[in-house]
Amino acid sequence: MVLTGLISKIIKELGFNGIDINMGCPDRTIVKRGSCAALIDNPSLAKEIILAIKEGAAGLPVSVKTRIGFRSKKTDEWIPHLLNQGLVALSVHGRTASQMSKVPANWDEVAKAVKIRDELGVETLIVGNGDVTNKDDGLEKATQYGVDGIMIGRGIFQDLWAFAKKEDKTEVSHEQMLGLLLEHARLFDRTWGKGKHFAILRRFFKIYVANFPNASALRIQLMACNNLSEVEALVSPYLEEVKNLPGRDTTSTIK
Repeated sequence: MVLTGLISKIIKELGFNGIDINMGCPDRTIVKRGSCAALIDNPSLAKEIILAIKEGAAGLPVSVKTRIGFRSKKTDEWIPHLLNQGLVALSVHGRTASQMSKVPANWDEVAKAVKIRDELGVETLIVGNGDVTNKDDGLEKATQYGVDGIMIGRGIFQDLWAFAKKEDKTEVSHEQMLGLLLEHARLFDRTWGKGKHFAILRRFFKIYVANFPNASALRIQLMACNNLSEVEALVSPYLEEVKNLPGRDTTSTIK
């Protein structure tokens, strides 16, 4: 099978330690092609893909990330189907694809996935996903809903220290935040090439630029940047300006 051969080739060339299959992305462009969350309504194809990837993975662990349904909840049908495929782990986002991220995640459905796993007697690890704001919040949800692990997604956009322990959080200066922005931009540039796909980076600028004089103006200017040099030219003058301003308390996002 073409997919099996392709997976084998990728593994040999890049040396992955495992493969996670995305069957949860609700992006309309992707879904129209029958991929990602669309597979929830096409379980036979989902099974075929999993089996082909497991064959090509040559013993590497294979996991799936998914949602509880496409237009409506299908936890009782979809989750057992996946759990019967011998996955090492299954990440369950507590929303349907059509809900996107517009409603609170339904963690009772995530807990139901754990219950189904236990009733089937399989060893697949269940990872909960949806509205996890930081590590402490995730650990609370893991205990409350019985999952084996948690996944943080959009939470990192509100709290750069989402994975830190509460006691390790402290005040960080605006100078440090702008320094992190530059480091992020430089890493992105080195990883993806000079100017290539640079527009993707713009969505992250607001994480670093807030709560200091003229921050709004800087954000607007950054959104027009097309390469690393333009970002560096804009940010550098602000580094001196914010040097002596009160910092940001990184514990403030902990509930």
